[in-house]
Amino acid sequence: MEQQTFTLTIEENIALLKIDVHGETMNTLKAEFGPELDAILDDLASQSQLTGMVVYSGKADSFIAGADIGMLDSCDTAADAQKLSQDGHKVFARLAKLPFPVIAAIHGPCLGGGLEVALACDYRVCSNDDKTSLGLPEVQLGLLPGGGGTQRLPKLVGIQKALEMMLTGKQLRPKQALKSGLVDEMVPNSVLLDVAKKYAGKAKRKPKPKLSTISKLLEGNPVGRNVLFSQVTKQTMSKTRGNYPAPNEIIACVKAGIEKNTEAAYQEEAKRFADLVKSPESAALRGLFFASNELKKESLFEGVSPQKINQVAVLGGGLMGAGIAFVSATKANAQVRIKDISEKGVLGGLNYAYKLLDKKRKRRFITNAQLQQQMNNITGGTDFVGMQNSQIVVEAVFEDLALKQQMVADIEANCNQKTIFASNTSSLPIGQIAAKAERPEQVIGLHYFSPVEKMPLAEIIPHAGTNEQTIADTVEFARKQGKTAIVVKDGAGFYVNRILAPYMNEAAMLLLEGQSIEHLDKTLLDYGFPVGPMTLLDEVGIDVGSKIAPILEAELGERFKAPDAFAKLIDDKRLGKKNGRGFYLYGKGKKAKAKQVDEKVYSVLGVKPKTSLDAVTLAKRCVYMMLNEAARCLDEGVIRSARDGDLGAIFGIGFPPFLGGPFRAMDSIGIANLVKELQAMESSYGERFKPCEALVAMADKGQSYYA
Repeated sequence: MEQQTFTLTIEENIALLKIDVHGETMNTLKAEFGPELDAILDDLASQSQLTGMVVYSGKADSFIAGADIGMLDSCDTAADAQKLSQDGHKVFARLAKLPFPVIAAIHGPCLGGGLEVALACDYRVCSNDDKTSLGLPEVQLGLLPGGGGTQRLPKLVGIQKALEMMLTGKQLRPKQALKSGLVDEMVPNSVLLDVAKKYAGKAKRKPKPKLSTISKLLEGNPVGRNVLFSQVTKQTMSKTRGNYPAPNEIIACVKAGIEKNTEAAYQEEAKRFADLVKSPESAALRGLFFASNELKKESLFEGVSPQKINQVAVLGGGLMGAGIAFVSATKANAQVRIKDISEKGVLGGLNYAYKLLDKKRKRRFITNAQLQQQMNNITGGTDFVGMQNSQIVVEAVFEDLALKQQMVADIEANCNQKTIFASNTSSLPIGQIAAKAERPEQVIGLHYFSPVEKMPLAEIIPHAGTNEQTIADTVEFARKQGKTAIVVKDGAGFYVNRILAPYMNEAAMLLLEGQSIEHLDKTLLDYGFPVGPMTLLDEVGIDVGSKIAPILEAELGERFKAPDAFAKLIDDKRLGKKNGRGFYLYGKGKKAKAKQVDEKVYSVLGVKPKTSLDAVTLAKRCVYMMLNEAARCLDEGVIRSARDGDLGAIFGIGFPPFLGGPFRAMDSIGIANLVKELQAMESSYGERFKPCEALVAMADKGQSYYA
């Protein structure tokens, strides 16, 4: 007999509807649940003695985490997707129209379709547990809430708050949900059901948002609402640059909910939801979601179980070392020891962690006690005391081979026989770092991206002699730090920096040809990158870029040669943001975020800005260099799969997510078309654009990276 998802019981004239999806750790909504829920609603409608119903979860730590995203891929047409939305509308409307109050008892994630279930209820009570969060994150998958969320949420919390939640995918903590009016009460989980039952017998009600005086002025009349929608649309377009259709569709649905009758507004939500489901942007973002989840669950080696790492040491208390220590202590929940050559360096690392935690405390994400508990996980010193039991030591010192080899020797002398040495190098081959090691099998690369606490990627780089246990342990450690971890082959630049370098070099060439700094940055921002190439070079440090380029050129050839003229920038003491001047000039103190192009750069480089190259040509020159190199990396086994290459580029350097990554982008362009365009660029701009052999072979055979 098939196990039911919904279980209805009645206690003292109160109906209790338990949701428990069999065989899943979290509840997700599936289309096939519709008939089962319809039958229960038929039963409820006939029971006149009921004073209320509580909807709750049978899972320990999950209300409803959302709808099953996989069912969207089974929609062959937009009409199929529209029907999914309309079916959801019908079920939730029936729930809302029951003759007695319906109360959602929420503990754990209440997201997407899960929150839409709660919004269809008359009252919402949530637990005050850290595990509880409420939100409509559909925009992150290129979608809009298709179960009535765009209609019900604004009526409950107001237009501005609803748009903020839906346009960002922001999840509210229990206190935030209570303050916004999204929930009626917040209680300990131990009494959640009892408190929810007390709402039985209360009147059904029409939601009325808690609005400030200013919000009432804006939202309470047509003129104010027009101003609000105009401003939100303008802000949204400045962020998305037109590359993501979902935010504008969300705004349109909310507007329809105010200006149209109920039936027409819900029809509009269903229609726009369906169009988004079939959009290439949503398909790419959903593919990214599935690929990321698949990677997180993947086991690397059969028969090799990763050990739990709870003793960590970090060499270097600078920006990278401090970030590594922070994620190790707060996310991996490990005991961390920072070692630096100076007490100032150690204190800098500790202070960095404190500032990040204090920011979370001020925003009420954590309590004072939690801040102190997490800070207690981090200690430091200028010697090796307290590091003997370290299971992994992560090195984050300067990019100097001799120094890193000395670090290996120091750790082998001062830690234990099983300690893993992980280097956070961004360019030096791991085999060279391990060349003089006594235990080279325990040396590995663990490359983070700055700032560590924000950037989601980690490259795991075994050299030829690294053993399977070390690889498995390091991957698991990175996952516990909250990272998407890809295993890449040892070699200069690894994967991410290797595909980034040709892109950056081409941008530099375009600058030297007379393209303005503003035009270069704006064009690549419009293409979908989070920052322009000139800004990125300032952020990384022009001096850092100049040190990496020769390493890549020496190992990978002429196509990695950076323009000689850039040495003039360093001679002119232009290091980028860190010293306040690079391609841009940076403000200090409160104006630290302000920047403006330094026109003197052009005379330093000996160039004069000329008429702007058309944006399409400019973007292709930079991006196609990256695509060609990504194809080489897969062909050479630097990355294990196109999937890993797409995840690495998106999470490591912000390759436009709506394109799905370099390999999905190449499939969209068409491999044969890409080869033709690269050949044309080779004729116009030089041999560096020559399509790699793998692409030419794929074009001849009519192949693609994804079936």
